[in-house]
Amino acid sequence: MEKINQAKITTKDITQIAMMVAVIEVCKVVLMGIPNVELTSFWIIMFTLFFGSKIFLVIPVFILIEGVMFGFGMWWVMYLYAWPLLAIVARMMRKMEGAVGWSILSAVFGLSFGFLCSIPYAVVGTVDGNLASGFRAGFNYFIAGIPFDVVHCVGNFVIMLVLYYPIKAVMKNVKKID
Repeated sequence: MEKINQAKITTKDITQIAMMVAVIEVCKVVLMGIPNVELTSFWIIMFTLFFGSKIFLVIPVFILIEGVMFGFGMWWVMYLYAWPLLAIVARMMRKMEGAVGWSILSAVFGLSFGFLCSIPYAVVGTVDGNLASGFRAGFNYFIAGIPFDVVHCVGNFVIMLVLYYPIKAVMKNVKKID
């Protein structure tokens, strides 16, 4: 019988994961007063670029903490697939260079966030009624959120454009220590 080579999580890994979660969570709480302006997208992209697949250990911890802090509502269900989706796309595009490309990706994610959020509402609407009522529930949620998605889009674009190079320089130094 073949032995499966399992990657071991070290104390250093646990510490890095905890620090990444803490950075995301602190930034999220600090910016809570500004609707749909957040650094979570920025940090998930940057941590994906510099720490690779470790982000897939960071995201579940972040999502769990969010649920514990703010309740496990319908919004929380969307976090289960939206944030991992962003990390997957960033991981697939990790060879991309330059702030503009990453700013566009972050902006597109911000703009599509409302659509991603509408999926659980469509599912619940379908379960409570039929396919048409599910579609209406999801569509109405999506349409009502478009102004917030536009703010999210612009915020994500500007944040990535402004912070990409300075944080990239810092992260390169962190990786040298690593």
